[in-house]
This record gives sequence, C-alpha cells and structure tokens, in this order.
Amino acid sequence: MGHYLVFDGGLMSAQVRDCDICIVGNGAVGKAAALGFAQSGLRVSLLCAPGSGSSAVDSGSADWDVRVYALNHVAHDLLSSLKVWDALDQARVAPVSAMQVQGGGIDAGKLGFDAYGAHVNELAWIIEDRNLNQALDTALRFAQNLTPVQGRAQALSVQPDAAQVVLDDGSSIRASLVIGADGAQSWVRGACDIGLDYRSYHQQGVVSNFECAKPHHGVAHQWFVQEQGIIALLPLPGNRVSLVWSAPDALAETLLREPLSALVERLMPYCGEVLGALQPVLPEAIKAFPLRLMRPHSMIAPRVALVGDAAHAVHPLAGHGMNLGFADVVDLLKVIKEKEAHRDCGDARLLGRYQRARKEEVMLMLATTDGLARLFASDLTPLRTIRDLGLNLLDRLPVIKNKLIAHAMGK
Repeated sequence: MGHYLVFDGGLMSAQVRDCDICIVGNGAVGKAAALGFAQSGLRVSLLCAPGSGSSAVDSGSADWDVRVYALNHVAHDLLSSLKVWDALDQARVAPVSAMQVQGGGIDAGKLGFDAYGAHVNELAWIIEDRNLNQALDTALRFAQNLTPVQGRAQALSVQPDAAQVVLDDGSSIRASLVIGADGAQSWVRGACDIGLDYRSYHQQGVVSNFECAKPHHGVAHQWFVQEQGIIALLPLPGNRVSLVWSAPDALAETLLREPLSALVERLMPYCGEVLGALQPVLPEAIKAFPLRLMRPHSMIAPRVALVGDAAHAVHPLAGHGMNLGFADVVDLLKVIKEKEAHRDCGDARLLGRYQRARKEEVMLMLATTDGLARLFASDLTPLRTIRDLGLNLLDRLPVIKNKLIAHAMGK
C-alpha cells in the first residue's frame, strides 16, 4: 500500500493513502468485498470507525448470538472462494433441510419446501453474526494487499482519475473506486447525494434463542399471524432455535419488557406441536432492530458503488438481506475482474455494468418481500382467504414451488 506526504509551498500537508479500492464500512459485506478484491491482487483500504474493529474479542464465548443470518448458496460459494467458510466454527452452523410456512390460524394455508425437492443437500445455513465476523476478521489479518484504516470519513471528492475520502484526522484515502458498505444509514450514499425511497414497516425484528424439547430436524418454521406480524423459528445446532419475530412496534416494546417466559407463552400456540416446550437459552438475551424498506435511486455514482444495506434494505421475512449484500459483492468482483485492460476499477462503464447486473434481483426481492409483508399484514377476510388458498395451491405445484426455492437459494 502506497502512502506518501504531499508538499505544498514547502509545507507538509496531511498523509494520503493511495490504493485501488477504498471500502467504507466494517460489516460482513464490506469485509467480504475487501477480501475479494485484495485476493484478486488489488490494493485495498478498509475504512472503519474507531471502536468498530475486530470481533475477535468475543472468540471462545459459549453464549449464543441472538443475531443470526440464513445464508444461501450464493453466500456460501462466495465465502468458500474467500477461504472463509472453512474458518467458521462449524459446530455453530446449522444447515436448513426444509422450511414450513403457514398462517396463524388452525385452518390457515400451508406451504413447505425441502432440500430433497430442490435437489440440494441444504436449502440454507443458519450462522451467528459473531461466528461470521470472527471468520472474516481472521482472514483479513492474513490478507495481502489490504490495509485497515481506523477513522471517520468527513468528505468525499471525485476527480476524473480518482476519488478521495478525507478523514477526521486530516488524512485521506485516494482510490480509483470507493465502495459504500456502511449500512442503511450510509455516509457514502449521502455524500454522493443519492436519493432514497424510504418506508418504515412500523415493526421491529425481535430476536432471541431457545432450547426446544423436540428435535427440529433442520426445519425452519414461519407463521404469518396478521396483526401480530411474522414469527420465524430457525434451527440452530442441537435442540436450539433462533426466534425472529417481525412484530408491530407496540407489540415489540411489550415483548422487550416482558420476561422471556411470557414470550414463550406467546409462542407455544404456534410451535408447541412441532417443537415442544421452549426454554430460553442461558444467559437470557433479547434484542430488536427496526424494519424498513429502503430503495436508493442508484447503486452507483461517479467512482462510487454501493453494496449491502447501503444499496437496499428489505423486510426480513425471506431472510435475504445479507444474501443480497453478498450477491452485490459477487457481481462487483466479476465486473472488475473481467474489465478491459485500459479501464480502472472506477470506470463509469464498469459501474454501469454492475448496476445493470444487480437491478433485476434487487428490484424483485424488494417487490416480493414488500408485497408479502403487506398482504399478510392485512386482516381483511377476503384477502386472508385468497392468501391461504394461494399457499395451499402453490404447495401442490412442485414445478413452480421448486423454481421459487431455487431462486431463493441463488441457483
């Protein structure tokens, strides 16, 4: 990594780090992008805010992280190619062999997917946030061509041949391409003045972990319960499940205030028959995060590309927020790897190719998750009848059903 000092009229000015790609953001998607580009031989600077560094301090913790991801085959293949998948603590990774979706009532519609019907060994893998980030951090420590930079971005300027990110200490990073991987409240997106369509779902994702009396057999369960939101119980290793309850704001606040024993009582009418009695995983923990739809007007700007939540935020009912981010990285890596020799990483034509490559999948996932969230939130009897009939009909159409699951897996 080249870094040098600029002299102006005999006075020394702040340090400038020179690289091919500057990645702003220290989440899993940004780390994966940094690894991918560094391993391809490009010089990478990974900019993260002070105090947001390695999660390795948590290594060896026996606690179960309440924030988990359902990673699909695209994410699996990317992490495998980066030599990260095998660095995961596999004892804490749970394969998903099937998924059962149904309404909240006794006679509600039902829809089931399984790995056998999709001709794969697993539909997805449930992975804790901590496990994923520790494996990425380990790979980053050994990566060539990669320089981690602690600091806060203050300004972004773009010249014909490069972009420059100025930090709060007066230093700066000069790169052919700046990648915004800095989350839903992206500073990079704001600095580029990219417009945003935003809508709150007035829901929170309430997450916690439980021991279940009956084996889950690798099956993920999901219940659409109208005014109470969407309840998902995802398999964890052993007889454990991870709860993701997309609950209306008022209910979410109640769930956070109540003891977890009260939350168990709320869950039992839905899961008691298939999972048996639930007990909170010790030490007890519960968290929540706001749910919203975010659709930036562009995923690119001059010498800038957005990835992950900076580029899109979807309802978690399909579990694909992280998968969309990893797919962004896959497509951006491919576009730059296949670039013509006379183009640099931030060439406008390359960025246009990236945006076109991502447009269909992102728009489809935004529309699908938003439409389903609206449909199943309605308690109107005609809509409830139609959606239940639709679930039951789809469950009897294996060709269409398997095409849907193949798309969800990234196949």
